[in-house]
Amino acid sequence: MPNYYFHPFPRSRIATFDVYAVGKQKHHISVLLECDVTDARQQLKAWKNQGRKVTFTSWLLKVIADTVGQHPEVAAFLHDKRKLIVFDDVNISLIVEKEVEGKKVPIPLVIEKAQKKSMEEIAAEIEQAKRARLSGKDIVLKRKTGFFESLYYHLPGSFRRMVWRYLLRHPRTAYRQMGNVGVTSVGMMGQVNGWFVHSSVHPLCFGIGSIIKKPVVKDDAIVAREVLNLTMLIDHDVIDGAPMARFVGELVKKVEG
Repeated sequence: MPNYYFHPFPRSRIATFDVYAVGKQKHHISVLLECDVTDARQQLKAWKNQGRKVTFTSWLLKVIADTVGQHPEVAAFLHDKRKLIVFDDVNISLIVEKEVEGKKVPIPLVIEKAQKKSMEEIAAEIEQAKRARLSGKDIVLKRKTGFFESLYYHLPGSFRRMVWRYLLRHPRTAYRQMGNVGVTSVGMMGQVNGWFVHSSVHPLCFGIGSIIKKPVVKDDAIVAREVLNLTMLIDHDVIDGAPMARFVGELVKKVEG
């Protein structure tokens, strides 16, 4: 008989299965980007030396929030076949890894009105979420788990995915629960020269990859620069190609600026 053992996983991962299953049914366009963040990282280092409590993640989230705030239609939800619902504020959902009962568990955090917050405020909110104490029953940061959220994890898979489909058909509820922009930073856990093409139920989602030194042409010379691999998923049901391209171009310009 072969030797083996069972390894239980946290129940928060059950939602990951459902997000991928439902997300595959959305009409996302995948955009793979290389962004030169050399100047940005130098500026961040200067800010830190001045005593400002900022991080690369909080800076990038702020850039994303400001750009989406200027192009709110890119993070709109499909309300029905003929209408979109566009929200004024940018609520960003990201995953914070927490230790719960001795195990590393991914827990979602929603940063509300991110376009109105400073880099320091975003960094402090993430840091506070990392320090928050959770029990094995908590599945969302910054608020208590409700009865229906707890019930969700006891439902069969087909019923759980029905919950997600219902949520997406009711954009106001979806926005309140998960925001309108998703961010995953799994690629920052190591040095991988590639892109993580993920899945999401958000109308706009970013996959933050590794920062790799690469040869770049700058001022007609080949120099070594720090390049961020960034993946974007944009819902083609809510935005057409031309405004999509303008949004992507402006975001890259701000990131590299």
